[in-house]
Amino acid sequence: MNSPRQAFLADWIAKDGPDQPAFSSPEQGIRAASNDTIITPLEHLGLIRISGEDAKDFLHKLGSNDVLGMSPDRALHNSLNSPKGRVLASFVVWQAESELMLMLSADLLSPIARKLSMYVLRAKAKVSEASDRVLIGLAGPEAARTLEPLGLYRSEAMSVCAQDETRVLHLDGNRFVIEAPAERAGHLWAELVASGATPAHTAAWRWLDIQAGLPLITAALQDEFVAQMINFELIGGVNFKKGCYPGQEIVARTQYLGKLKKRMFRAHASHPNVQIGTDIYAPEFGEQSCGKVVAAESGPNGGTDLLAVMQISAFEAGIAHLGASDGPLLELGTLPYTID
Repeated sequence: MNSPRQAFLADWIAKDGPDQPAFSSPEQGIRAASNDTIITPLEHLGLIRISGEDAKDFLHKLGSNDVLGMSPDRALHNSLNSPKGRVLASFVVWQAESELMLMLSADLLSPIARKLSMYVLRAKAKVSEASDRVLIGLAGPEAARTLEPLGLYRSEAMSVCAQDETRVLHLDGNRFVIEAPAERAGHLWAELVASGATPAHTAAWRWLDIQAGLPLITAALQDEFVAQMINFELIGGVNFKKGCYPGQEIVARTQYLGKLKKRMFRAHASHPNVQIGTDIYAPEFGEQSCGKVVAAESGPNGGTDLLAVMQISAFEAGIAHLGASDGPLLELGTLPYTID
């Protein structure tokens, strides 16, 4: 039986009719995202709900960020890590009245919900999948204008605005995540389309994540990277002053005692259809992989735009190949934030 979220995707997203513009192709949506205001289903993401009077304390003890210090109108990047300090899930968390909502990769939704439930023990907290809620992405130069009449706009990044069970997270720049009840989401979608937002495939949002240098840990990338390798502390996903959590010792040691050898960078490949997890090679490492693709989407002008974790020395040398030591040459680029 379909969940309310799945029903929304079927009824509103895939429908092609005079009152509901059909989705563009992924490539058309990405081209639109580079200039226009788009609206897209965030079908690659899902929500976990943590309820109960101990919800904040419970998550605070498990994640890399300070949930106890999070105000109701703010959201945080956060992560769940293995005892060896490797990221098992990256997520954004915000407060929904007396509950917490965690937005993470949809393919990790059930496994992470089960893992969190194993930690509950005596805590007064309950972990469940929020299948009754829908996530919609709105991005572009007119995104704020379309939200203001609805009373759902805040100018600060990582701020949350709520009204009538609908919450809007101002993620970054001109990007907003709308979290709404499934029964309300279709009406809200239609309102935003009527206000001028262009329906686009989910790939457009993933492409915008790449431009923003925002990593998303998926099932294919679990337990691969320490937080700093995916620049997670640079986007505010790690609080080094909070108490212990699984993997905290490794994350702190990496920050203060070790020299980080890998970072996440942006790049472009002329090669199409690059897969997440593809290895990256550089001359100084010979036949040994020096990195891995963590996000990839078609570029608006062809080829593939991507995020890749790779050896810093290889990036600085300026020569990196995709998939093999003699594979396609990558065009290495910069990120919208500074890497030390």
